[in-house]
Amino acid sequence: MHSGSCLCGAVRYEIDGDVGPLVFCHCSRCRKAQGGPFAAVVPVATWSFRIVAGAESLGDYAAPSGLHRRFCKICGSPIFTSRENLPDVVRVRVGTLDTPLAKRGPEQHIFVGSKAEWDHIRDDAPQAVERA
Repeated sequence: MHSGSCLCGAVRYEIDGDVGPLVFCHCSRCRKAQGGPFAAVVPVATWSFRIVAGAESLGDYAAPSGLHRRFCKICGSPIFTSRENLPDVVRVRVGTLDTPLAKRGPEQHIFVGSKAEWDHIRDDAPQAVERA
C-alpha cells in the first residue's frame, strides 16, 4: 500500500495495489506542467487509486488530446494524470508519494526527442525517442 499528498496536505490519496515501473517523461507538456526537466510517474490501476481527503480541492486541466491533469487548487501540486482512452490507468506523480518505492531510479525515459536541450540523461535506463 502507498499513500501520498500534495504540498499543503489538502489532497491525500491511497494506492491499494502495486505501482508500475517508474518512468521519466521528457515531453514538453510534462516539463511545463511539472516545472522541471521531466515528470516522474508510475502507472497505477484506477481501481486501486483513491482520493481519501480533499477531492473538492482537486483541479482538472483537460487537454484537447483527452489527457486530464489533476492538481491541488490550493498549492498547485500535480497529483496524477488520466487519459480518456485509457480509463483503467492513472499516472501518479512520484514526488507526491509519502511512502517509499521499492525500486530505485527510472526504468525508462520517454519522449526524449522532446527533452530540454539543457537536460542530460545520466543513467542507463532505456530511452524512447519519440517526440511530443
